[in-house]
Amino acid sequence: MLRPASALPPFQLASNARRRRALISLTPLIDVVFILLVFFMLTSTFLDWRPIELNAPGLTAASAEAGDSLLIEIRTDGLRLDDEPVTPAELRRRIESQLAHHPDQRVRLKPTAGVALQRTVDVVGLLTRAGAVNLSLIRDRQR
Repeated sequence: MLRPASALPPFQLASNARRRRALISLTPLIDVVFILLVFFMLTSTFLDWRPIELNAPGLTAASAEAGDSLLIEIRTDGLRLDDEPVTPAELRRRIESQLAHHPDQRVRLKPTAGVALQRTVDVVGLLTRAGAVNLSLIRDRQR
């Protein structure tokens, strides 16, 4: 069978196929990037976690030291230092002045019912920055 003159020889068809570039789809690459992004977002934390060292004293030790320590009540309506309402800035100033005279002063923290744990941690951080190292966390006996 004869081919028409307008038909291309087979070697030219093969060379045309080589000249075309194969298209690479970017969809799988984008999928992988998004999966990695989601993975790192879910596994990472954006909060600053710092350990706070608290020693839990026994009941006899806490009651014996109650007379020579400062009591800070953390209430839902504010802070109280030895039954006197204070602001966080005033609390820090008073603790710093007390620790200047008595560096080993014991400070007891008593969060009341309904106080968020984060608020208690914030007060512990405030006291630590003020220089308090002898901290105790106490609770109500009726709970």
